[in-house]
Amino acid sequence: MALVYIGLGSNEGDSLKNLQDAWKRLGEVCGATLLGISSPYKSEPVGVDTRNWFINAVGAFETKIDPESLLEEMLAVEKEMGRDRTRGIDRSIDLDLLYYDDLEINKPQLVLPHPEIQNRMFVLSPLAEIAPDHMHPVLGQTTSGMRKNLLSDKTVIKISWGPQ
Repeated sequence: MALVYIGLGSNEGDSLKNLQDAWKRLGEVCGATLLGISSPYKSEPVGVDTRNWFINAVGAFETKIDPESLLEEMLAVEKEMGRDRTRGIDRSIDLDLLYYDDLEINKPQLVLPHPEIQNRMFVLSPLAEIAPDHMHPVLGQTTSGMRKNLLSDKTVIKISWGPQ
């Protein structure tokens, strides 16, 4: 079983529900054992032109499927949930494969670890909540260390999932 970390984000519709629904679907379609998901974090958009703030979280699970097949399943979940990658910046769901064990892959359709982890507070804050000591296999830094070193001018606010 591979240990996988996934970034989840939404800034369209009921973002909290979108993240919860996507997390549940990932468990169903990826043959995954869901290990846990961080608190949600509200974050100012980074590098995109939208007024809608994002809700982000990071989840960890174990799976037997290979990284390319996992990526295909993640894209299918996005599509099922209304994500149209050809339409604009706002998205009902955005799923990013952050880590797949300690694999390093550099292909046009898949780069692992995700190449922007160390630059995104909206990824590092929730990731640090569930895996503070996880070591980036290329940079040789822990999640907590990368988070501490990132000087972000964007706001990231921990929120709650609300009534469960």
